[in-house]
Amino acid sequence: MNLTELFRFETDLLEIPAGKSVFKKGDPGDKMYVLMKGDAVVMVGHVIVERVQPGALLGELALIDNSPRTAAVLAVTDCSFLPIDVRRFRFLVEQTPNFALHVMKVMADRLRKMDTRLLEAQEV
Repeated sequence: MNLTELFRFETDLLEIPAGKSVFKKGDPGDKMYVLMKGDAVVMVGHVIVERVQPGALLGELALIDNSPRTAAVLAVTDCSFLPIDVRRFRFLVEQTPNFALHVMKVMADRLRKMDTRLLEAQEV
């Protein structure tokens, strides 16, 4: 699913300049974000765990389970993000089943990547 295409007409974007955080570890998970423009990184501590480009979904886990952020997102270049709050998330899940499947796929892919990293670290 191409999220930049799905949300192409959105105008209420959060502009984050290069070098600034979208959110930090421990922040409330009251929104998730779609990266609409630019490049960003997901960091756990000082470790970059993922580099993301337009269309990436960020912060979905904290939004879904209403928990504090476990990672930080930092803009590498000037970025535009579409914030999605709980109410809109639920609406999207109800009205666009493919959106819900996409969110689950993103979460599953990230979990598999972290599993791989843990296994590689054990082999060293």
